[in-house]
Formats: sequence, C-alpha cells, structure tokens
Amino acid sequence: MADRTHFGFRDVARADKAGLVREVFTSVAGRYDLMNDLMSGGVHRLWKDAALDWLAPRPDQHLLDVAGGTGDIAFRFLERGGGQVTVCDINADMIAAGQARAGDRLLGDKVGWTLGDAENLPFPARAMDRYTIAFGLRNVTDIDRALAEAFRVLKIGGRFLCLEFSQVENPVLAQLYERFSFDVLPEIGARVAGDRDAYQYLVESIRRFPPQEALAARLRAHGFDRVRVRNLSGGIAALHSAWRV
Repeated sequence: MADRTHFGFRDVARADKAGLVREVFTSVAGRYDLMNDLMSGGVHRLWKDAALDWLAPRPDQHLLDVAGGTGDIAFRFLERGGGQVTVCDINADMIAAGQARAGDRLLGDKVGWTLGDAENLPFPARAMDRYTIAFGLRNVTDIDRALAEAFRVLKIGGRFLCLEFSQVENPVLAQLYERFSFDVLPEIGARVAGDRDAYQYLVESIRRFPPQEALAARLRAHGFDRVRVRNLSGGIAALHSAWRV
C-alpha cells in the first residue's frame, strides 16, 4: 500500500519511518563510530578512503554530505584538500557527536552543520559541487525522493557519490556474511551500545536495500549520467558514482 513502507523487516506507516530511524540513531550516536569499527573490523575506514580516492576533492569544491552526522566523510574531504563541507543529518544527536569531533580536530570553522531530511533538503537548487551519502540512503523513507533531491541541489557538472552496504557476489561469502550479520551484529549492539533492536534494524535494512544495478538504474531514471558502480569487499559494500550534466 502507498501509505506503508518497511522499517527493517517490519511493515510500518510511511509517516512513522523517519521518526523510527531518528530514534535508532539517537540511541547509538554516542558509540556510533566505535560500533562501526567493531561491526566491520575497521574495514569501513578503508571503504570511506576508497570513496574519497574516487571523489578526488579539490579546494574549489563545496561538498554536501548527507546523513553524515559524525563527520567521517566531511573530515576526509577536508584532509584531502576539499574546500567547504556542509553536513546535513536528520538526527541532532549525530550532529552533536560530529561537532564535538570537529572541535577536537580544530575543524569547527571549516564544516557547516544542518539538521535536515535527505528527502527535502534545505538548500537551493544547483548549490553544491559534490554530494555524498555514506550508509544513509538505505534509511530514508523514499529513496527516489532522496535521489531527486540530490539531483536538484547539484550544480551542472556536479557529482553524486553513495557508499552503502550492498549485495555480496560470492555465494559462499554471502552465506558467511548472512550468518555474521544476524547472529553476531545484534549481539555486539546489545553488549557495546546497549541496544540490540537498533542493530537488528540496521542489519535488516541492508537486506531491504536495492542491489547494485537496481540502484544504478534509479540514478539514471532521475537524470544522472555517467553512472558507475564499484564493489568493495566482494559486494559487502558498493560505491555508486553519477554526474549531473
């Protein structure tokens, strides 16, 4: 039904999903970065480095990092010579965590922080040179609205880059990853973050996310050109790059 959607494996009202997602990240914000390390064995850092390698920041570029709360992508962009970053996140606690990290790195004046929704970005059309979203697209209620908004805010010649969990290619690796995801990750969440349900949702949300080529097709349908996909760690994660021309 049009007024229903998924929250992990649960069926919920579309109007309720954003609030449920906000609650998840409020619960885990204080230990989000630690949990990423534990969940991925630190590999998420390599994936983010690969994203920035491909993005190739320049001093004349303004990056909009959506769902970028704790600042991982923003800080890497600046460290690699990028010009200006605006982080937009739906969750105030995640933004607060990112602002604290920016202060520790003496980057407070180089990053702007905005509370906002990926499906209704509070920025004018054709305002940004680059748009990134890392491990956030699967949490939006309407992926197509988020992609349309990404296209809207990018300048002509602007670039979109998404880093997200995806579909594992190798059947043996896929089976091992499935068992690790459902048997181990929620338990880690319970022990370290004190919230099994939040990490159960995060695992389930990965399974509901479109596979690589399906997401590429949706990017093209929204007007993006030069759409390319790069698998990371056998497809556990994937990068989608696209341009507004």
